[in-house]
Amino acid sequence: MTAAAARFAAQWAAVAPPGKVGLAVSGGPDSLALLLLFHEVAPRNFAVATVDHGLRPEAAAEAAMVAALCAARGIPHDTLTLALAKGSAVQERARIARYGALGQWCADNHLAALVTAHHADDQAETIIMRLNRGAGLRGLAGMRPRATVPETPDLPLLRPLLGWRRADLTAVVESAGLTAAHDPSNRDAAFERVRIRAALTSSDAFAPNGFSASATHLAEADHALEWAVDQLWSDVKDADEGFTWNPAPSLPPVIALRVLERILAASGSGVPRGPDLARWLATLRSGGVATLGGIKADARRAPWRFTRAPRRNNKA
Repeated sequence: MTAAAARFAAQWAAVAPPGKVGLAVSGGPDSLALLLLFHEVAPRNFAVATVDHGLRPEAAAEAAMVAALCAARGIPHDTLTLALAKGSAVQERARIARYGALGQWCADNHLAALVTAHHADDQAETIIMRLNRGAGLRGLAGMRPRATVPETPDLPLLRPLLGWRRADLTAVVESAGLTAAHDPSNRDAAFERVRIRAALTSSDAFAPNGFSASATHLAEADHALEWAVDQLWSDVKDADEGFTWNPAPSLPPVIALRVLERILAASGSGVPRGPDLARWLATLRSGGVATLGGIKADARRAPWRFTRAPRRNNKA
């Protein structure tokens, strides 16, 4: 076993679920390294899927390259072909469609989790992008080693390479004598992530491993807040057609906001934008009445009461 594989084996053993997992492998250096490391560590316990978004003519050949590598190693492989249209927000649309296809592929093949090749440099880019947007604690905790696949909440999403640098993964591919594919969109400065990446790599003032470590600490703090909310949730009572809650006046706003999020979720409402939720809390703390996400909150007297707002009659 190579030194890189031994390092990976220890990390994977800490998070590996029971059963076979699915790897998302595009043919780029990061995901090819993931494939190679898995082949050394768990050669019979994974399958591979490559997503062709239908946006570049080269993508079909890249998927075929991954398929050939898998065939040579006896690894099950599927190409998932999409038909996305070019246009605005193409990267976000591609991400949503990709995870949707991969989630369905995992379900169809009875796979225990989806594994991606996100690494420390990706984490640093993500945190800076979220800092630019004024994200709070939850956002600044970055990508988690274990999450759930978007739109498939019962399927674990595992990122075992968050402690690895991009250069480490490139070295794994090069040592195997392979040539990775390179998506030209990863060099297109029209995309925010590409601009952030260029800024990070243009100076040695940034330490992606430091960003990754900070993300871990912030994730632990986020988990502590969730623990506190778990304790407070018993104070939220079922009431006629809704809930009541009587929060302590001294309750820190960050915890109150999370309880309100849970009330909205339990009422069947979607997750609101952070500023909207903060304004809702401010109105309630001033003893007002306000509606958010179809849920009417009345704080004119204790306890606060939450009920589904009546539908508006739009008829003339």
